[in-house]
Amino acid sequence: MNVVTPPEKLTPKDFATDQEVRWCPGCGDYAILKAMQRTLPEIGVSKENIVFVSGIGCAARFPYYMDTYGFHTIHGRAPAFATGIKLANPDLDVWVVTGDGDALSIGGNHLLHVLRRNVNLQILLFNNEIYGLTKGQYSPTSRAGTRSPSTPYGSIENPVSATALALGAGARFVARSVDTMQAHLPEVFKRAHEHNGASFVEIFQNCIVYNDGVFGEFTARDVADDSQVILEHGKPLIFGKEKNLGLRVKPDLFEMEVVTIGKDGISEKDILVHDETNRGLADMLARMEPPSLPVAIGVIFCHPTPSYEDGVKGHMNEAKKHGDGKDINALLRRGHTWTITD
Repeated sequence: MNVVTPPEKLTPKDFATDQEVRWCPGCGDYAILKAMQRTLPEIGVSKENIVFVSGIGCAARFPYYMDTYGFHTIHGRAPAFATGIKLANPDLDVWVVTGDGDALSIGGNHLLHVLRRNVNLQILLFNNEIYGLTKGQYSPTSRAGTRSPSTPYGSIENPVSATALALGAGARFVARSVDTMQAHLPEVFKRAHEHNGASFVEIFQNCIVYNDGVFGEFTARDVADDSQVILEHGKPLIFGKEKNLGLRVKPDLFEMEVVTIGKDGISEKDILVHDETNRGLADMLARMEPPSLPVAIGVIFCHPTPSYEDGVKGHMNEAKKHGDGKDINALLRRGHTWTITD
């Protein structure tokens, strides 16, 4: 008689490799790595079915430090490799790890198409607003005025909003978190994993060497409560140390404003309620910036549609139904063909 032994429950240590973690001491990537290693045992996917795919950059070291399958690919092309992996074996759990330079510069085209196609991948974009691996040049997300080796007098370019770009590309799941939010990050990872389709998560990550404290205006402990709004579906957009600040749409303009509950007749009933399925609201939340508005943290948009693999599988099944069993040469020569003679 065969006895089926249930699989042993995994722990975070089971996902840690024997490789030396070679990020700068104090880098935010350490915190993201630990959060992921804590999350995967709770998701319950076996290590043999997990694949991490990365491009080039500091974030791209991630697959070396996860005791799963992994591909360290080429600059900006991780979404293309990940798409091939997922189509070849849809049962695999595929995570793409990339940085703001890797994904939004040379990889911008690939990121756009993997999102619009809605390939069932989890895409984690580590945003530190700088090129860390190549010694601190400004990146597509660097703010105007950023001084770097490539912009010694300050950048004159307008930065890309990674989250707004993902929404514009048609992503059906878009979320944000912060490297230091160790209770929040795993919950966002779980939500991304649950979503059937392309899940895009922007993680604000500190580069302690080349761009230290760039997000301090909304991540520092003494200001975080008043400069972040933590999103929860179906709950009012209330924030602040005293939980007395809220968001509403200005009556005369289609834009957000901060109001104080209990002042000028404002009550909780006047505060917007977060709706993950509302695309217009998601666009406004994605573009909020301090000091006039808080930064939106959490699931900004989640409105599932069938994934790319579902469509490909449907086409394959349809083709099989109408196939005549002939070889590939016969298939290529059917229909309107002609023969060239002398």
